[in-house]
Amino acid sequence: MPMTDTPKKTPLASLTNVDVFYGPVQALFGVNVTVMPGETVVVLGGNASGKSTTVKTLLGLVKVASGEVVFDGESVNNRPAYQMIERGIGSIPEGRRMFSEMTVLDNLKLGAFVRRGEPKAVLDAQIEEAMVMFPRLAERRNQISGTMSGGEQQMLAMARAWMRKPKLLCIDEPSMGLSPLFVDHVYEILSKWKAQGLTILMVEQNANMALSIADHGYVLRQGHVSVAGTAAELRDNDEVRRAYLGG
Repeated sequence: MPMTDTPKKTPLASLTNVDVFYGPVQALFGVNVTVMPGETVVVLGGNASGKSTTVKTLLGLVKVASGEVVFDGESVNNRPAYQMIERGIGSIPEGRRMFSEMTVLDNLKLGAFVRRGEPKAVLDAQIEEAMVMFPRLAERRNQISGTMSGGEQQMLAMARAWMRKPKLLCIDEPSMGLSPLFVDHVYEILSKWKAQGLTILMVEQNANMALSIADHGYVLRQGHVSVAGTAAELRDNDEVRRAYLGG
């Protein structure tokens, strides 16, 4: 019986030999990152390492000087951020970025803005599903979002991005500034989404938590990828253990 080749999976998103500058200052140097469908990929690094810039490059928030960014099979170099959201990327930015003078409910509705052609009943049902997923939001659905705690705002940022029904969810520092209880809840939800098949690209300083759910990871140092591999390989890497895992 003739053998057949197993079809190769195509990355959902990738950066290939990407250079990025902020004015005269180079932030990324030939960075290569690949995110396969259904994977959770984490980008680790210290302050000013380039990890947030990596995600911003994929989101179209910074310009590519050279190299190529691909999303969902198409080159998307320097496409504006609104087009990347329309193409299927959900974003949970560092600092949450609430519409702080609007209610929790209205923030969720704006998360589904790109789905505005769908029936209202479908979107309303998903809002209620989000409220079940994040009970704290259900209690505060009519509260002005800017008056909530940081942990509650992070819940709202996650629910708002989930309303997009994204092909890829980009998350920048999901645990920053949160109490241990809220950090646990954030990662509980991320684990649930991963189990449901959502593709996730995450920037994080809490390496232990991030590697506990990641499939693959990259470590950036001064704009260069210094270590790349599976989550298990990163946990066993001496450089990663010394710098990020307390080993």
